[in-house]
Amino acid sequence: MLRAGTGSDPAPPGPVSPRGDRPELAYGGRVTASAPKRACRRDLWAVAGAVALFVLAAVVGRVLNRTVYGSEGILRLGWPPLYAWWLPHAGPGTPAAVAVAALVVVYGPSTARRLPWRALVPAVWAAAMAWTWSLALVDGWGRGVAERLTTSLEYLRSVDDVHDVGAFLRDFTRHILVGSPDIWPAHVAGHPPGALLTFVGLDRIGLGGGAWAAVWCLTVGTSLTAAVMVTVRVCCGEELARRAASFLVLAPAAVWIGVSADGYFAGVAAWALALLALAATRSTRVPRLAALGAGLLLGWAWYLSYGLTLLVVPAAAVLLLARSVRPLPYVLLGVLVWVAAFTSAGFWWLEGYTTLVERYYQGAAKVRPYSYFIWANLAAQVVTVGPATVAGLRRAAGPLGRAVRGMRREPPTGRGALAVLAAAGLCMLLLADVSGMSKAETERIWLGFAVWTLPACALLPRRFHPWWLAAQGLLALLVNHLLLTGW
Repeated sequence: MLRAGTGSDPAPPGPVSPRGDRPELAYGGRVTASAPKRACRRDLWAVAGAVALFVLAAVVGRVLNRTVYGSEGILRLGWPPLYAWWLPHAGPGTPAAVAVAALVVVYGPSTARRLPWRALVPAVWAAAMAWTWSLALVDGWGRGVAERLTTSLEYLRSVDDVHDVGAFLRDFTRHILVGSPDIWPAHVAGHPPGALLTFVGLDRIGLGGGAWAAVWCLTVGTSLTAAVMVTVRVCCGEELARRAASFLVLAPAAVWIGVSADGYFAGVAAWALALLALAATRSTRVPRLAALGAGLLLGWAWYLSYGLTLLVVPAAAVLLLARSVRPLPYVLLGVLVWVAAFTSAGFWWLEGYTTLVERYYQGAAKVRPYSYFIWANLAAQVVTVGPATVAGLRRAAGPLGRAVRGMRREPPTGRGALAVLAAAGLCMLLLADVSGMSKAETERIWLGFAVWTLPACALLPRRFHPWWLAAQGLLALLVNHLLLTGW
């Protein structure tokens, strides 16, 4: 608990080493008045560096885009490094978005401290839904919500082509490559069949069309805030989960969660890791059932997006923090359920992926330069995670080093454990980056990875949380009102 009448961070439990978690104790083994100021200046320098990276990517991108390939620039982007177009605008969601941002900045941190945990988790989800819905409606109901998933590249264009699920799965790979008969649209071809089957299922139960698809994606996508909260609590402690809550709500990533199928994918992935964390730490009465659920969601995630195989990185981090592999047999059983079902029905995951790689280089990836996107992709993530996350990741470097050095003796806890989780999220981003399979549009495609860096904001000094939250909200509002984002 905070001391009455102070705005300082809570003291860490137990004795603190001279180079402990609190930055004011990290200089010469004694408290120095200038230490917190130095740490804050370093936060600002880190943010300045991230902003400079984004500006450089924007400038270089505009220069490169002058190299015309066909009727478009070589980057195939309207406003590099983002897949967006310059279009200042406002909409019916504007007042609501401003109001939600202001409420979270002013009341979010204090509410997260006081609210009982069982009420806090659904409250965070509800607040994230309010924020994401309001941002989506800045573009209006049609352009921002109902028509998002109905474009020529999207899944809903192919829902009526699926008459028999068995035949669909057997023939799915045959329609991926350019030149194939009845070629799939880009997003359908770029993912395993589970993605399209989701929207086919919604259509079959009477929830067809762009509006219902958008509601589904936004609802599941925003639920990742609750899943991340649960994971942070069981792996790192409730205090840090509460400190991260407002930052999870007001994340700029909401611009792309509402409304894209990748938000739905990210939500499924987040709950897979949350259930794994509950099972590994035995924070539930039914750890085996939780582990099986984690496996089922993890397996389904792999049949939603090939890239989500990188979830093995944070999954390994969770098991490492819990010092337990007991959930693994049940997790593998859950994954194998989907592998057996899809394979027996005629779709082989590895064949689908290798065929996709060939299709990928038949399209825009053939001309988009790897030498630009290898670093511009990371610049795009600056906008997705926001300046507070950049500063939080800088703060995580110290606890991460201590956690790694002490890992042989005991598993890291508290800030060290949080640093490990954030590092796992960053590692997924880097692995996806070097793969070359995501040239551009990574602000959307990498949502399932980027959200795991957001909890690093909990490492920022509590007295500055309102300022950092304001920066997060302002960034999202500027992006959504100045640019027309697309996918």
